[in-house]
Amino acid sequence: MDTALDLARWQFGITTVYHFLFVPMTISMAFLVAIMQTVWWKTGNERWLKLTRFFGKLFLINFAMGVVTGIVQEFQFGMNWSSYSRFVGDIFGAPLAIEGLLAFFLESTFLGLWIFGWDRLKPGLHLMTIWIAAIGTALSAYFILAANSFMQNPVGFTMNEERGRAELTDFMAVLTNKVALITVPHTLFAAFMVGGGFVAAVAMWHLLRRPEQDVEAFRSAAKLGAVTLLIAGIGVVLTGDIQGKIMTEVQPMKMAAAEALYEDADSNAPFSVFTVGTLDGTKPLFSIEVPGLLSQLATGSFDGEVRGINSLNEEYATKYADSGITDFAPNIPVTYWSFRLMMGLGFAAMAASAWILWVLRKGRVPNPAARSTRWLLWTALVLPLMPLFANSFGWIFTEMGRQPWVVFGLMSTETGVSPSVSSAQVWTSMIGFTLLYGALAVVEVKLLLTFIGKGLPEANPPQLDDDSDAPLAFAY
Repeated sequence: MDTALDLARWQFGITTVYHFLFVPMTISMAFLVAIMQTVWWKTGNERWLKLTRFFGKLFLINFAMGVVTGIVQEFQFGMNWSSYSRFVGDIFGAPLAIEGLLAFFLESTFLGLWIFGWDRLKPGLHLMTIWIAAIGTALSAYFILAANSFMQNPVGFTMNEERGRAELTDFMAVLTNKVALITVPHTLFAAFMVGGGFVAAVAMWHLLRRPEQDVEAFRSAAKLGAVTLLIAGIGVVLTGDIQGKIMTEVQPMKMAAAEALYEDADSNAPFSVFTVGTLDGTKPLFSIEVPGLLSQLATGSFDGEVRGINSLNEEYATKYADSGITDFAPNIPVTYWSFRLMMGLGFAAMAASAWILWVLRKGRVPNPAARSTRWLLWTALVLPLMPLFANSFGWIFTEMGRQPWVVFGLMSTETGVSPSVSSAQVWTSMIGFTLLYGALAVVEVKLLLTFIGKGLPEANPPQLDDDSDAPLAFAY
């Protein structure tokens, strides 16, 4: 790893995966806090007000970290990927500008009103602010994913050969890209798995370690989190099934790489749950397979044909002869295992949430003295990490599976890197970002653990203040 290209890819991978640790929590927690406040507004039950303030504070900590780490993403396009930025700038400019000027300002403005408006706004109006902020997070995701989907399936553009760049001709085609239309709900459902797992985990920890404090409140929160995770998990499975078929249509090499399928499968292609292969990854030595499942995932039929890596390589060598690429296959071990880790961790999280719902059925609370409590506690502690890492592995698969293209079929990753950036410069920035992100991780975890450990705050129902000249007070 001594070239500027390799280092730039590593830096972008590190900073992007790190940033995305906060994104799904921000999206889902905004909606979950809004749901908690809605229940309080409708019922007047103060335990929901306590939960709103408690999880709202955790949401704000995560939101702040997401904003800080997201800013770095913008810098990297100009620093390490200037050729890529010039090539797609006319396409990306519109959705990213709308995301910044509309969606982000929408969520940040109304989030500010929510933070400082507890004693200033009427309860219904104050509730509206958190809902608008939550909708803003979803809109931000939509516009960013629309831009990313162009990299997977370029649409709505024309090539300006003279200037050597793609130019936007149909903005609606970019927003309604078939990849975007399925990636958005898939990503949102996956985000709710993270938020649901986090809420359930925090609540279960309090129920098991502090069973004498706010039992009913944390029991309600645990059920809300577990139900959210389970429903969202079903949504991920359904949208993922559709996404797999669209991926096979627009990027068949990625599906072949997901299975490490080197030769064409005419029908009934098996899906390997686990495989041990040769060092070069071209031949399996031991494999546990489900007959026909890969054909079903890729085509919707157990008799469907799935193209293999070798034949696709031959086709692309002719189709993209001018690209300068000699091997069109991505890193097979990374795509193969990231695909399975994504699925495995997601299903494990769904199973854990089902266990929590079983434990809490019919008004029951977990018995701290029971023999199974230790296992339940450890399950609760790792519960939010399972869907969180599943999200990360999903994006690693998505981006690594597109290689060696930075924009599929149009621009190779090698030609997208900044021509004037040296390896030493990338090393310097990568080390700096890594150290900074390490410090931020310590701050984030410390803050979360501190406020989680404090438990629920006092209800303190908001009291409307008619003194409009008084300074705003922070609600927490």
